[in-house]
Amino acid sequence: MDWDNLRYFLELSRTRKLTAAARRLEVDHTTVSRRIQALEKSLGAQLFTRETSGYSLTEAGRSLLPQAEAMESACSAIEREREEQTEMLSGHVRIGVTEGYGSVMLAPQLAEFTQRYPHLGIDLLAVPRTMHLSRREADIVITLDRPERGPFIITRLTDYVLRLYASPSYLQAHAPITSRETLRSHRFVSYIDDLLYSKELFYLDEIGKPLQVSLRSTSILAQQQAAAAGAGIAILPAFAAEADPRLQPILSDSIEFTRTFWMLMPIELKDIARMKATWTYLREMADSQQDLLLGRA
Repeated sequence: MDWDNLRYFLELSRTRKLTAAARRLEVDHTTVSRRIQALEKSLGAQLFTRETSGYSLTEAGRSLLPQAEAMESACSAIEREREEQTEMLSGHVRIGVTEGYGSVMLAPQLAEFTQRYPHLGIDLLAVPRTMHLSRREADIVITLDRPERGPFIITRLTDYVLRLYASPSYLQAHAPITSRETLRSHRFVSYIDDLLYSKELFYLDEIGKPLQVSLRSTSILAQQQAAAAGAGIAILPAFAAEADPRLQPILSDSIEFTRTFWMLMPIELKDIARMKATWTYLREMADSQQDLLLGRA
């Protein structure tokens, strides 16, 4: 049963006139009539009789009325609780996250989150290094490495894929790339090996070391900018690179890297309202963006 139809039923039972009910619901009177007919059809019973003084409830309508009012009360209570929570949620939450995911995905998502909870402040630490909960660098951490131990709540947030990308100008100026073997002679843009903060970032080892890495950076976003400017081939997350018109995927049907983001929070923070709300929101956003994260968008 559609709750919206019950709202129309309640307003018509109270006002007894289509025009009055429509005015209170801020719709056209034909919409009220259509909704009532839909409700009657779903219930298989006539709910109103039309009289000169207006609409009156039938026996079936009088039977439905207390149930509809109970549903209305329950919905109102839920809405009040939500509004109270929105007003009461305050304080700060510090989120430590990898640079690419934090800058490309979380920054716009958290902008919407702070509008939903105007009294809540978010610190977004999107940096190319691992944030440590044990040092109290953040309240919630999104990382590539799942910790083996610690007093943390841990969840697998999402998988994501990375692919090879280069600018069209680079590809036109260099030998065609037809297989994994032909990659070795090309210039690459990559990380600085001795400054890598996670073993999950050793992508080049999986395809064979190229003869030349022309530009190295600790920043994945800097690598993307360099590849877009023609510096060479870069291994980039699809959620950042697929939407960049300056880049073109290479061998995407045969070479793809899958990695996992883990989300952590100290156990002692799990019952704090602002932490629970932020944790839930981050999970919901990751779930809703699976096509983008997995390179299907």
